[in-house]
Amino acid sequence: MFDLVTQNRKDQKLTFQDMVVAKATYEKGTKDEIEEFIFCLIDVSGDNIVGRSDLESVLIAIFNGILAKDSELSSNSHQDTVKIYLNSATFSKHEEGCNEESMSFDDFRSWCTHVPSVRKFLGSLLTPPDSGRSGSQVPHLLYSENIDSNIILLRKEYAWHIGGALSLHELEEWKLLYHSAFHGLSFNTFSGNISNHEGPTVLIIKDKEGCIYGGYASQPWERHADFYGDMKCFLFQLYPKGSIFRPTGANNNLQWCAINFSSEDIPNGIGFGGRVNHFGLFISANFDGGHTFSCSTFGSPCLSKTSHICPEVIECWGVNIGAIQVKNDATKGTVLERFKEDRNMLKMVGLANASD
Repeated sequence: MFDLVTQNRKDQKLTFQDMVVAKATYEKGTKDEIEEFIFCLIDVSGDNIVGRSDLESVLIAIFNGILAKDSELSSNSHQDTVKIYLNSATFSKHEEGCNEESMSFDDFRSWCTHVPSVRKFLGSLLTPPDSGRSGSQVPHLLYSENIDSNIILLRKEYAWHIGGALSLHELEEWKLLYHSAFHGLSFNTFSGNISNHEGPTVLIIKDKEGCIYGGYASQPWERHADFYGDMKCFLFQLYPKGSIFRPTGANNNLQWCAINFSSEDIPNGIGFGGRVNHFGLFISANFDGGHTFSCSTFGSPCLSKTSHICPEVIECWGVNIGAIQVKNDATKGTVLERFKEDRNMLKMVGLANASD
């Protein structure tokens, strides 16, 4: 970061002009300018090549910073999570004299869309950590003391990954509503357990192939004869790769919940995306089978190793929406009064009252 902000002068000096230019580009620039800045930032070796080793170093630093205070997580756990993120990246360039494939800027931008938590974190490094830095929030996971933590699919690093696609007030507390190993592999129990939760839910599945994936349901699971939901729904992969797939706008086939229908045209079960009998993700009402196909709704691939899946574990978490505190004086005064950090910077160059 220091070399990038000082424009690689190698004089070990940081000037006020350096900070102004860096903040203008990194915080106030266009989406392309910001991502170009971050792309240069992750070139850890400084050789103008972003390879797998560069990305690995960046990810390890991120997880050490966000999750190091959690005594439950070991360095091995961090290494496993790093591999999951690396598996979702594409390295399409081959530089002469380089032993590994490298990442192009287009590869990087595509990767950012699939790992928004990483993009948020890398895009807010100039923000003080104590001010609620974007990309550093991990939801507090609540579950009964009677449940063995070792059977929980949703590890904290997974929750951080999913939370990258959510707003800050959706990252406060997630409560376990249903776990098949504890409550039994039963759709009726699932429905009963989630019936009192009015907010969004996170559905997670581990199949017998060992893959872990799921979907974020922005609307309650209620009986419908057709697709419903809104554009806040999305699909995700957690293992062996970590990716998020948000709605593309291709259609509105977002969420599916059919219960006790007798028509073959209305398959009983829950799911996301795609079309009837060809969903992006679908679990039958018996909870004994389902499927996952590539779908245009989310631009997602098959989420498992095979299209037809056999669930081994099913989890559902309720997202507790936090209250958004809005201070009465937040919208008062001039622009510079509302953004004190920028005001102080302008004061240093004698322009503090420019908008008065």
